[in-house]
Amino acid sequence: MRLVPVHLLQPGMVLGKKIYNADGLILLSDGVKLTSSLINRLTDLKLGYVYIEDAVTEDIVIPQLISEESRLSAVRSIQASFKNLENQSSLKGSFLHLGKTFSGVVDSVLDEVSSMEVSMVLLTDINASDYNLYQHSLNVCLYTMVLGLSYGYSRNQLYMLSLGALLHDIGKTRVPASIVQKPGRLTDAEFAEMRKHTEIGYDILKNEPNIPLLSAHCAFQHHERLDGSGYPRGIQGQDIHEFAKWIAITDSYDAMTTQRVYQPAKLPHEAVELMYTGSGTLYEQSFLAIFRDRVAIYPPGITVMLSTGESGVVSRIHARIPHRPVVRVLNNPKGEPLRTPYEMDLSQCLSVMICGIGEAVYA
Repeated sequence: MRLVPVHLLQPGMVLGKKIYNADGLILLSDGVKLTSSLINRLTDLKLGYVYIEDAVTEDIVIPQLISEESRLSAVRSIQASFKNLENQSSLKGSFLHLGKTFSGVVDSVLDEVSSMEVSMVLLTDINASDYNLYQHSLNVCLYTMVLGLSYGYSRNQLYMLSLGALLHDIGKTRVPASIVQKPGRLTDAEFAEMRKHTEIGYDILKNEPNIPLLSAHCAFQHHERLDGSGYPRGIQGQDIHEFAKWIAITDSYDAMTTQRVYQPAKLPHEAVELMYTGSGTLYEQSFLAIFRDRVAIYPPGITVMLSTGESGVVSRIHARIPHRPVVRVLNNPKGEPLRTPYEMDLSQCLSVMICGIGEAVYA
């Protein structure tokens, strides 16, 4: 299958990958033949790209960090616990269920991710329908877990880091829904209210016997920045715990690559490029380098233009060097379809560069 910009979809094309809503329910199933009305529906969702079945790329498999079943189960657990917090009138008392619920989620996901070769690559879900707190929490957990594995943390460290990543935004359950779910940019007053979620999250987690204090600090510090420009305390450099530095990167990345009502999702390579403008000032430089070397900036199925003038589709990602994928070359430099497409491994063909992507190629 291949990624196609939504505005270039045509009736008769067949959807190659399911599209889910905010609650993890299927909006459109794979195998559905697109009609004009369905294309209009996808346009209304403001999706940038969707996966489409395609004869010359039918054997290209889009890998996942975890199975659809595991993702759906985790999202439902997060949603149920977060909604319970949203509905409580105060934060007095204990939340013993949080440790039990989320330790189970983290252990299950960590076992699955650790067993997969693809776990060493961050694969962005390009065709997610829209941002929501539950999917975002799981994504940040998954991305942070992969980076922690790459960094060489012990199982116990990975557990605390991943749990902190999963719960980093739990304080948003106590921020007015009108602000959290606002379909537009926040006013200064609303943003000041939103900023409180870091302290609220810490207050929820810090005294829970089943939540490690380091995990609580992830909620407290994930918006702090190296140069002191972050919040809630404006601390700098070494005063920020390294777990929070990892989550600062993955939280920002997921926010950039997820569709918002007021902001279209960036492609992975665009988000990484933008994040690098904050290297050493906003984000830990050495951590950002590890992140760059693990994120699939050219996801499988995306159309690319090569420096040779040829174009094709990314067919496979190398776990250790995801920025140099295998490309199935489909068109010659004149844009004419090749009678016999062939695979070009950019990890071996070092003189060939990807110089265009997505819409630039289709245009």
